Amino acid sequence: MTFQQFLLILKARRWVIAAILAGVMLLTLAISLLLPKQYTATSTLVVDMKMTDPLLGAIQPQMLQGYLATQIDIIASERVAQRVVTLTRMDQVPSLREQWNDEAKGEGGDAGFRAWLGALLQRQLDVRPSTTRESNIITISYEAPDPAFSAAIANAFSQAYIETNLELKVNPARQYKDWFDKQTKDVRDELESAQRKLSAYEQESGVLAEDGRLDVENMRLSELNSQLSAALVQNAESSSRQSQAASAESLPEVMADSVVASLKTGLAQLVADRSQLLERLGPNHPQIRELNEKITEQRNRLSAEIQRVVNSLGTTSRISTARIKELSDAVEKQQARVFELKKHRDQIAVFQRDIENAQRAYDLVTQRLAQTSLESQTQQTNVSVLTPAMPPLQHSSPKLVLNMIIATFLGVLLGIGVALLLELSDQRVRGREDLAEYLEAPLLGVVPGLNKSRFGFRARGSAAA
Repeated sequence: MTFQQFLLILKARRWVIAAILAGVMLLTLAISLLLPKQYTATSTLVVDMKMTDPLLGAIQPQMLQGYLATQIDIIASERVAQRVVTLTRMDQVPSLREQWNDEAKGEGGDAGFRAWLGALLQRQLDVRPSTTRESNIITISYEAPDPAFSAAIANAFSQAYIETNLELKVNPARQYKDWFDKQTKDVRDELESAQRKLSAYEQESGVLAEDGRLDVENMRLSELNSQLSAALVQNAESSSRQSQAASAESLPEVMADSVVASLKTGLAQLVADRSQLLERLGPNHPQIRELNEKITEQRNRLSAEIQRVVNSLGTTSRISTARIKELSDAVEKQQARVFELKKHRDQIAVFQRDIENAQRAYDLVTQRLAQTSLESQTQQTNVSVLTPAMPPLQHSSPKLVLNMIIATFLGVLLGIGVALLLELSDQRVRGREDLAEYLEAPLLGVVPGLNKSRFGFRARGSAAA
């Protein structure tokens, strides 16, 4: 079928198409006029995404679409619908209860009745986000035969959603508060137990956590070690002096002794005097003998003084040895005392760490308890009503103009379809192409002036002629 043939068929069946179109339009008009009028009230909500939620924190931009979709699902949920029933007191309307008894036979009691009313309200509810992608607006629409009722239900859904949204935030905080309250008691008991253990150990050991005894004992131990080191050095020097006793005159102590120096000077003077006298007198001269006696006496006195100095070195060595033993014992005792104090301090440090850990846990739990206590009492929400629903002045359905446009489109389609079906059931020659096709002969000419409205022969009849 060519397009020209299609147009010829439509032209030939135009009255059928017009009749069907008129019938469809009249039927649509009648139904639109007979249907009860419905009124749609709309309430708009704004979700403040910049407001810091006490539980969730600030909502990230990439979570906006998912968050709004979740809020839309909450608004359309059964929980919000049943809250609307409670807010509007629909469960106290006798006619609705009778209707519910007829349909559900009273199953479920009051809870079942409220669930039935909620499902009834959800049927006419329409919740949509704003068409602008970056917008935080949610639109709640409700359709009902009464404009005042539709506005009241739309506003009730807005209020019920705000209350439900607040409950969804506050209820977890209340549960956390109860849990943290129990945890606070347990952590406080652990902290008090750790403090009691530290106090008991301090009383038992006699060592306080904050005293400076360990520092004092360490200083004393350091002083004793210094004294012991000095005594060891002095003892080593004394031993070295004793080993040099064979050459006593060369000892520094002997050379530094004033008495020994004086005796050596006197001895040298006597020897010099004798040498001078020997030049003039003989060795048996009385003066020479007297000087020899003096020299001998002086040497004896010098030897005795040197021996005294050497003996004093031995006494110093013995004293130094005794001092070393005394200091060694004192160092050992002081080390034992320091080690004991360190042991106590280490154990005290363990108790202190237990107290610090318990204190940190207690501070953290009490901080979270205070936070959740405030969160459980909050009455703030990030949702507010932007525009409350007002009773609409014009009905939203039936939409006469839209219905007639749709009826026109459908009527034309239906008419064309019926025309094509009629043409298939009763095929006719509608043009030169049809005649040439059915006769299978070339077309020699066309008689001009023939009434085209009467042109149309049955395909088989023409072929037979």
